[in-house]
Amino acid sequence: MTSEELKNLQAPLKEKYREQPDVAMITLKAQGVIGEGISCKVETGKALVEAGLHPATGGTGLLACSGDMLLEALVACAGVTLRAVATAIGVEIKGGAIKAEGDLDFRGTLGVSKEASVGFKAIRLSFDLDAELSTEQLQSLEKLTERYCVVYQTLVKGVPVATSFVR
Repeated sequence: MTSEELKNLQAPLKEKYREQPDVAMITLKAQGVIGEGISCKVETGKALVEAGLHPATGGTGLLACSGDMLLEALVACAGVTLRAVATAIGVEIKGGAIKAEGDLDFRGTLGVSKEASVGFKAIRLSFDLDAELSTEQLQSLEKLTERYCVVYQTLVKGVPVATSFVR
């Protein structure tokens, strides 16, 4: 896709959202079904993923870990955003790799220590790009990818999450 094709694709949407801001407010949804044993099947839109316990909490390693899925979502979103940004500003990226690593202290999630937090203590996102970029282009890609990546922004800003239980 060229920069022009991307602009042509997005221009009517941007105009519509400027004129009708309420139309731009869309609720994304994820759904899962309680599976057998200690697992949950999540439909991703393209496949069915069965999530279960991480081996560090007693899982077999045969089911997807939700922590891994969070990092995978970050990598996927960052990769798509990077490509879109590069296309929009006319920067060629031949290829590359995006990696996310997160540090967890499983004592928290297992209730072993009240001092150990539940959740990631730190997440690192790295890009190894096959591209001939000036320092300025690389800085622009970094700034714009961070700015427009939905998953990245959600993680760094944090958002209120409401829960409800129905029986």
